[in-house]
Amino acid sequence: MRVTIAVDAMGGDHGLSVTVPAVLSFLAAVPEAQVVMVGLAGPLEAALASEDKALRARIKVRTASEVVEMHEPPADALRRKKDSSMRVAIDLIKSGEAQACVSAGNTGALMAIGKFVLKTLPGIDRPAIATQLPNTHGVSTVLDLGANVNCSSEQLLQFAIMGSALTTAIEGRENPTVGLLNVGEEETKGNEVVREAAELLKCSGLNFYGNIEGDDIYKGTTDVVVCDGFVGNVALKTSEGLVQMLYQFLKDEYSRNWRTKLAALLSYRVLKSFKSRLDPRRFNGATLIGLRGVVVKSHGSADELAFEYALRKAYQEVAHGMLDRIAQRIEAVSAKLPVVKSLDVDQASA
Repeated sequence: MRVTIAVDAMGGDHGLSVTVPAVLSFLAAVPEAQVVMVGLAGPLEAALASEDKALRARIKVRTASEVVEMHEPPADALRRKKDSSMRVAIDLIKSGEAQACVSAGNTGALMAIGKFVLKTLPGIDRPAIATQLPNTHGVSTVLDLGANVNCSSEQLLQFAIMGSALTTAIEGRENPTVGLLNVGEEETKGNEVVREAAELLKCSGLNFYGNIEGDDIYKGTTDVVVCDGFVGNVALKTSEGLVQMLYQFLKDEYSRNWRTKLAALLSYRVLKSFKSRLDPRRFNGATLIGLRGVVVKSHGSADELAFEYALRKAYQEVAHGMLDRIAQRIEAVSAKLPVVKSLDVDQASA
């Protein structure tokens, strides 16, 4: 399937020094893809000038006169920078010239521009941030990771629908299990919103496992983990900090003296494999799910390999029909739950 991805070439901490080589590597690995790189005309053309002609032929350049800074207020980026590389890249989805957008830029600005330009899918109240985290069996899709601090029970249900569709698109699991992140497995645990969400999920027709706890994310108890953005962001940042601490502890212990350095040398292959399994670059790319288009947010400090993984994720979501899968699941759930049907009607008329 031919997929065109619009890339905010200027976004992130490193800009063109990462986005250009990542795009070239991605195109070399995925023959069915093509890319529209959006950025400042002079620097972008110069960065692409000496590249492989065959790959360069699959790259279109769209110029933009502005760049959204990493710490720029989202409202300013939306209102004052209508010709930013981020805005132009998202506009390409709306015009139909691209099916997806990937940016390493300002998350708040990307969400604000995405919501304004693309709007939300019918039946979806708010977009969420979703990504895959490693577990003992593979990966878990977790959402929301920070877009919505306060959520209703109906919105948590919508997250479950979208997470289920995303897991099917990315992992190929047609009926993924869904867990509701809570402070305990018992039905009586959690606040009122979470308890109401559990009741909705039971009647939704989704493959609802029930309440799960934080450690279940990494046990791989369910394929999808649903929570509000406050809980999800805390869980994500705690996990990232834990991984960094473990890396540092291992480094400290193996460099303590000549004996431990020898042990490190003897354990090199095991340590390399361990690092690869937990390498955050392999899981780079959070989907701003719920928009009328595929938008993937790369980590701002992503290197070439990490940004390439974000491009691959965007490609998979388009190629495997994630948006259509969300629509199908919303329709199926709305037939069982009137609250979802009413949201669908309200959103469609908005």
